[in-house]
This record gives sequence, structure tokens and C-alpha cells, in this order.
Amino acid sequence: MEDHLSHAEMGEIVRDGFKVVIAGAPNAGKSSLMNWFAQRDVAIVTDIAGTTRDVLHVDINLNGYLVKLYDTAGLRDTVDIVEQEGIKRAQMALTNADLVLFLADMGSALPVDPADLERASSHVIVGTKCDLYPSVDSYDLQISTMTGEGLPELRDYVSSFIERKFGGLSLSVPTRGRHKDSLSKCLSALSAAIDQAEQSLEIRAESLRLAGDHLGRITGRVDVEDLLGVIFSEFCIGK
Repeated sequence: MEDHLSHAEMGEIVRDGFKVVIAGAPNAGKSSLMNWFAQRDVAIVTDIAGTTRDVLHVDINLNGYLVKLYDTAGLRDTVDIVEQEGIKRAQMALTNADLVLFLADMGSALPVDPADLERASSHVIVGTKCDLYPSVDSYDLQISTMTGEGLPELRDYVSSFIERKFGGLSLSVPTRGRHKDSLSKCLSALSAAIDQAEQSLEIRAESLRLAGDHLGRITGRVDVEDLLGVIFSEFCIGK
């Protein structure tokens, strides 16, 4: 049970989806990459900087895993109030992401702002438009959405990253908050029954009964008292 609870956060990711954020400066190719992953035109692609003002989202299936892919506003200094709000939301997305793909035009002088890198706990720096520039070593990966070069490798990287993240997990990890709560209470009751040797057998047996009740809330064993307790606690019932 302790092992299952230690993977509870991963269980929530399995249920809700693995968050992958595409970030970078304006015109770095973020929207084009988003459309390539989604295999449809989700984001507007133009040569005008600052086209994306909000966080766009699409769900994709990547080797059986639910991946939530986010396209964000270009990260730069601007006086446009609307774009500033979009950049603020983009920076918030970096903090909440499970993986950030930092895109950088290979012709730019500064690939990624170090302050943005610090916001993302897990990230990879991807050089874009590699069909226009010679290959360099300052990027983890190099792609071109125009020719398709490097895109399969990027997809494989994201897929392998997710598999490493979930490596070794059993299918019985708790995926819901109530499962985690019931397992925690069950474990606490079991510890009380096993560790408190100075208590009488009656008290320790009661702890075991409580542990069974908490486990039953996960397995589906619900008695009449539990059902009545839920009804009268959540609904207003008269005579």
C-alpha cells in the first residue's frame, strides 16, 4: 500500500493526461508543431509575430498514453496588454507542465531565456527551421515542420520520456483522490493494529475492521450504514 501511495501522483497523470507545453519566442514554429502533432489545423499559423494570444489545447494519443498538448503565446517583452496576459498564461503553463518543448529559431541569437528554463522542471530545447540553417550542437533536437526533418525523432523523444516517467508502475496505482484518501486511512489503521503491541486484542481487531472498511470503499463493498450516511449527508430529506 505504501508503494501504491508513493505513485499516487503518477496515477493522477495517467487519469488526467500528461501535460506537454510547446513554448518559445514568437515565430519559432510552435503552432506549426502543434498542428503536426494533432494532424489537423488547431492553431493559426502566420508570419506575423504574436498571433497566438492564449493557451491552446488539444488531446492526443501517444503510444496509448493520453497527452494534453498546449500551444502558448510567444515569450518576449511587449507593450501590448493582451499579449502580456497571454505571455503570463504561457509562463504559468511552463510551471505546471510535465514536459516543456522549448522551440528556438536556429537563426536567433538567444535560443531560450534562462528565466523561462528555470520555470520548467523538465524540458528539452528544440532548434526549428533546420532546413534553413547548418546543424549546431546547442540544441537537444533539431526539426523542420516544412520538410518533416527531425519530427519523428521528437515524437519518439516525448514518447520515451513518458514511458520512463511511468516505468515500473503497476496498473493498480490510485488514480483518484478518494482512492488515495481511503488507502491512506487503511494504511494508518493497519499500522495501528500491527505496531501497537501493547494494546489489547479487541482494540487491535477494531483497527483491522476499520482498515477493511476503508479498503471496501475502493473495492466496492458498501454496507447499508455507509449508504444511509452518504444520503443524509448530501441530500435534504424530510419525513
